[in-house]
Amino acid sequence: MTDLKASLRGAGDGVRRRAARIDAATPAERDRAVDALRALAVLGVVLGHWLVTALVADGRALRTDSPLRHLPWLAPVSWMFQTLAVFFLVGGHVATRGYASARARGVPYHHWLRGRLARLFRPVAAVLALWTAVTAALLLSTAEYATTRTLVKLALSPLWFLLVFAALTAATPLLARLHPLWPLAVVLHVDLLRFGLGGPAWLGWANLAAGWLVPYTLGAAWTRGELDGPRAGRLLLVGGTAAAAALVVWAGYPASMVGVPGAGVSNLDPPTLAAVAFGVAQCGLALLLRERLRRAMRRPVAWAAVALVNLRAMTVFLWHQTALMAATATGLLAGRLPGLHTRPDGLDWVAARLAWLPVFAAVLAVCLAAFHSWERGGGRGRARVVRAHRPSGRGTPTGAGRV
Repeated sequence: MTDLKASLRGAGDGVRRRAARIDAATPAERDRAVDALRALAVLGVVLGHWLVTALVADGRALRTDSPLRHLPWLAPVSWMFQTLAVFFLVGGHVATRGYASARARGVPYHHWLRGRLARLFRPVAAVLALWTAVTAALLLSTAEYATTRTLVKLALSPLWFLLVFAALTAATPLLARLHPLWPLAVVLHVDLLRFGLGGPAWLGWANLAAGWLVPYTLGAAWTRGELDGPRAGRLLLVGGTAAAAALVVWAGYPASMVGVPGAGVSNLDPPTLAAVAFGVAQCGLALLLRERLRRAMRRPVAWAAVALVNLRAMTVFLWHQTALMAATATGLLAGRLPGLHTRPDGLDWVAARLAWLPVFAAVLAVCLAAFHSWERGGGRGRARVVRAHRPSGRGTPTGAGRV
């Protein structure tokens, strides 16, 4: 027992020493709240998918299901873990600030954009290569076609986010001064045409850009210093919450802020006014948490954890669904396991799924070890995580603004 305690104490001392080195290497002017918000947004999406995505073994086939379909009172789970709006808020803030800094240094737009898109899409190559091979193997095997389609669709589903985010990033020079009310008005009118006047469903895809433009342009407003005080955060939080609640209670929007298999309307695919209002509330909460996060990030261990998540953010995002499916497929060797292959229609499934989360995390850690070097071009990212980006103030934004 004494040896075990000594080993644990030594391991703890080693973690603290490494954390202290990362903390010491971070410029004092870096706004650590930005990194903390990004890390929380990515981890929220990962946990949300792991909790509400079920792969049910039905004979020889696998099909997707969700506990939100059978237990609709669990909809608040989607409120806690649907954090994409925060990611777009931070992305808009960092991109507009980074572009302003690049212009001040005389960096051409195409050089700035190429650097940002390379950081977004570099890890995609590994995902596409692996899943091309897996898809070919499944099609040549005796696997059901429906199973192959389910797995490939789930594995590649994170790519829609990258495409939208890349498009908004490319348009940053045009969006830097755009007021968030303009894209919000587009979402409002699209939903009025779709749901109020019986317009065609395809109109909703206009919200794929407009819906995520709202938090992105809120990030640009943050860069301009228009959201610095707590009053702005409170207004967004209260207004967004009230609007989302009213739309769910009185306008018939779904309570779940993520898609539910078999549902007639999804709040996320494409985004609806309710999802955008909820995202506005999330952005308000994120802005209100900035000072608390800055204080929390003064602790070296907390900051080191956030820095490491940011170094691997895109790899975590791109591979978390693959980790879920790898654990599910491996588990089939032992038969239909509760919380992994069974129908998500009771609290026993929820309890079993919670027990599986460490397994998913362990498989994701293997994916990170194998593929994280793709994210930062051969491991150069460790130096980048501590490059400066200063807290925004009024006037011209400054800083390196690394993602």
